[in-house]
Amino acid sequence: MSNTGFFLSFEGIDGAGKSSHLDALAAALRQAGHTVTLTREPGGTPLAEQLRHLLLHHAMDAHTEALLAFAARRNHVCQVIAPALARGEVVISDRFSDATFAYQGAGRGFDLETLSILERIAQTDIGLEADLLLEPHLTLWFDLAPDVAAQRLVGTRVPDRFEAQPAEFFRRVAQGYADRAAAAPQRFARIDAAQERAAVWQQVMAVFAQRG
Repeated sequence: MSNTGFFLSFEGIDGAGKSSHLDALAAALRQAGHTVTLTREPGGTPLAEQLRHLLLHHAMDAHTEALLAFAARRNHVCQVIAPALARGEVVISDRFSDATFAYQGAGRGFDLETLSILERIAQTDIGLEADLLLEPHLTLWFDLAPDVAAQRLVGTRVPDRFEAQPAEFFRRVAQGYADRAAAAPQRFARIDAAQERAAVWQQVMAVFAQRG
């Protein structure tokens, strides 16, 4: 990872409310004197945004989903994330590779070892430090029960092909996130997303205060 920049990711199932805090955190960090790049996955570049549209709106199997997700990520990392980190910026991404392990891995049942191979292909040799896997320095995991998340999404927008999945799918995805957090406790910070928005924001700020 970069020796100068700081890479932060927001993760959680659809409806967890993570996206509502992205702009606020970026503003707070800018006010503190940091240069911030705010981005998202899948997406973040013109090419990756086109791949995002395919992923969200066109039927495909889990294998194709995973390949497209990592293709979009590779372009995103090379074009946006790695250059920003090399400039010493704070990069905040709405989702990163944990989402692929949660959605395509746990949710779709795609082989986790194969995902790990694809992760290394997509997230190494990117001009920061040779042979090191690019991962966020810190991941804020917005943890929310799938049934509550589903209630929050009702009537907010036309669901994409992921949001339209049944409750059991999101239970698997939520467990996938829990497994990722358990495997990397030094990187993950759990946010109780069931609380009111102001209380969730206080948790976000507390994480930064605790970790300096």
